[in-house]
Amino acid sequence: MLLFPAIDLMSGRAVRLRQGRVEERTEFPEPPEWWAARWDQDGADWLHVVDLDAAFSGRPENHAAVRAIVAAVRAPVQLGGGMRTREDIVAAFEIGVARVILGTRAAESLGFVAEAVREFGAGRIAVGIDAKDGFVAVKGWTESSPRRALDLARQAAMLGVGAIIYTDIATDGMMRGPNLPALEALLSEVDVPVIASGGVSSHDDLRALAARRRLHGAIIGRALYDGMVSLAGYRASSGFGS
Repeated sequence: MLLFPAIDLMSGRAVRLRQGRVEERTEFPEPPEWWAARWDQDGADWLHVVDLDAAFSGRPENHAAVRAIVAAVRAPVQLGGGMRTREDIVAAFEIGVARVILGTRAAESLGFVAEAVREFGAGRIAVGIDAKDGFVAVKGWTESSPRRALDLARQAAMLGVGAIIYTDIATDGMMRGPNLPALEALLSEVDVPVIASGGVSSHDDLRALAARRRLHGAIIGRALYDGMVSLAGYRASSGFGS
């Protein structure tokens, strides 16, 4: 199981939210690239970066910070937030991003996803599914879509995307453990790599995720920043590699 430390960006700073609520934001004084270099040195397999400003506005707004992150690490970087047009995708690749995550745009247009896979290759395109009560949330989780999360996952898998990033909104930033039943349901429906996000609060949570042999990776946010999880400590204590 691959480990994906998360760096969420707002106004060029690294932040953490609880369940996507801006009013429940923690802003870190260190620059985002400092955190990226730390997680990279600790053994991150990938860096998971989200431009939260772009997720809300629909326009990429943190390219300078993303460029600095890419320059600071050896691990590949995947970027989500505000990827609504072909030009947004191209701009992300031009600053060194290895993979982009289509969220709101995927929920709106599977045709756009199919075109992106054809043009850029499956390995460079992921679909982000942010689920709330079984339905897809969009535009920085501020709106609900009528599309069911499992339906979108099946359709994205059929298009051949390189990965599905599945976030359970109810657990995100809450430090209460991941939603394993919902994750199991998703894993049983698709045959593309799935990366789980939301709720990781301990090494035990990571071990519970790693026990799902079909799970490709886990995104870790607040637990890393709060010192509840250590990348090196998890690998050493669990015997799980990448």
